[in-house]
Amino acid sequence: VSTSCSCMPGSAGGGCMANLLINPHLAAMSFTNPDVLVIGAGAAGISAARTLLAGGLSCLVLEAAPRLGGRAKTCMSLGAPFDHGATWLHDADTNPLTRFATDALDHDTVRERHVWMGDRWAVPAEIAAHAQAEQAFFDAMDAAAHLPDCPVASVVPEGGFWDATIRHWQGAQIQAREVELLSLHDQIENDLEGPNLLPRQGVGALLAGLAKGLPIRLNAPVESLDWSGPGVVVRGGFGTLRARAAIVTVSTGVLAAGGIRFTPALPARHAQAVHDLPMGLLTKFGFRCSERLGIAPFHGIRVRVTPENPRPASWIMWPFGADHLFGFVGGARAWALSAAGPAETEAALRAEFAAIFGPGHLGQGLVTDWGANPHFLGSYSQARAGAAGARAVLAEPLGPLLFAGEATHRGLAGTIGGAWAEGQRAAQSVLDNPPAA
Repeated sequence: VSTSCSCMPGSAGGGCMANLLINPHLAAMSFTNPDVLVIGAGAAGISAARTLLAGGLSCLVLEAAPRLGGRAKTCMSLGAPFDHGATWLHDADTNPLTRFATDALDHDTVRERHVWMGDRWAVPAEIAAHAQAEQAFFDAMDAAAHLPDCPVASVVPEGGFWDATIRHWQGAQIQAREVELLSLHDQIENDLEGPNLLPRQGVGALLAGLAKGLPIRLNAPVESLDWSGPGVVVRGGFGTLRARAAIVTVSTGVLAAGGIRFTPALPARHAQAVHDLPMGLLTKFGFRCSERLGIAPFHGIRVRVTPENPRPASWIMWPFGADHLFGFVGGARAWALSAAGPAETEAALRAEFAAIFGPGHLGQGLVTDWGANPHFLGSYSQARAGAAGARAVLAEPLGPLLFAGEATHRGLAGTIGGAWAEGQRAAQSVLDNPPAA
């Protein structure tokens, strides 16, 4: 099993960055008591820091992990840029990160879908029927939008030839949770449109470039945060820091697990919102493979769901013509594989690929595991059925304390673009309503 990561220069890879990242021009500045403390150096934290500094406030970003980037990480372990987490810039026409991506491909315009039927490839008529079933899935959600919030599974088609495949794809493989667990209203609000850009250099590398020069301290987990006022006091192995405000960008998985002790405890509404936004898990994997196997670059492979194969993985071949492929397995199966460990996960995926193409094609492999990583405890948030308003609640300021990240965005929830926008939103709120010193 390959677990090492050869990180791109300046990218968000473990051990590639100093413990304290700081703009040389700011080296003389004391960060003992900045105006604002930002907890977490993912997309939301980086965005918040840039906005605060541009607005004239000092800040310090505290990151628990030994690298920045959060759930965006690019490495070169497979010989070309490979993103462990965030991969696409979804909704590129409105995504706030699109303007920074100068080297990207809208691969939706070139990708063709291949569907494995268990013993053969689907023929064109079957592919067309698959697309019709997928459209029926979305039509059913739209038709039920006026109903009280409920599980997506209760309103979308089932029982048809392709329905189980569509439910698996739109649930576990896209949203990282099964359709039985997804809020209908939250899914409608966060329905992602194209185009979807795949940056050639990797999303993690893109984000790392946007973090250059920011005051970020790595290996600095926050253990407690006192927001009783005035201002905030945070404590950890780094000591005690005070600020006028704090923007917390850690995942709802970490918040739900009590990764930060809040004094006073979070109000019931916010605590419930954290509970109502659990983390789904989408495990990404990659394998070297120099053979093209009759599949063109950027073409995607799905597998028809059957009782014998109820939770198949999906694959995307040869991005930018590289000699690797990548894919995903999500939801309950991803959590089960996470518990089993990386060796068993890789073995299962190799066997799944061999069932389609035959043995012996895959070389070096790489398997991610966001679920076991204590800094994240999952891939991205999904609202529970009946809790579609939780994102707005979590975003409500608590005096000097604000939360921001993909979990608080309405429209791009679960995406790096949503996290970036929320970091800006929270920082602008501090700038517009500066807490008392």
